[in-house]
Amino acid sequence: MTLRSVGAVAAGFVAVAVGSTLVDVVLHGTGVYPPWGQPIGNGLSLLATTYRVVITIAGGYLTARLAPNRPLAHAVVLGILGIVVATGATAATWNLPGPHWYPLALVATALPCTWLGGRSASRGAH
Repeated sequence: MTLRSVGAVAAGFVAVAVGSTLVDVVLHGTGVYPPWGQPIGNGLSLLATTYRVVITIAGGYLTARLAPNRPLAHAVVLGILGIVVATGATAATWNLPGPHWYPLALVATALPCTWLGGRSASRGAH
């Protein structure tokens, strides 16, 4: 894997992490979410899942656009990395209050979302 390939995947990962965190900060700051450390419940977890899906698709798109070759393969690598990170986060937060379906949804949607973003970027490049 070349440096450009690593950079493409890293850029997509950072975009997803920063984008999701920024939306979280705004929603906490505006009072949509409760204070940090308190569970958000099913409805707000659905909201979080929704914007994370959109942001993760965008991360897959960005990764594919930056990839030096095989853009969809790079987006898939990002999705696999997302599964690994989301699985670790699920394990680390499993005993905290809040719906258990939410972190599992992030694991389950990581690869399909990055694939969809990568597929969209691949089609746009032709």
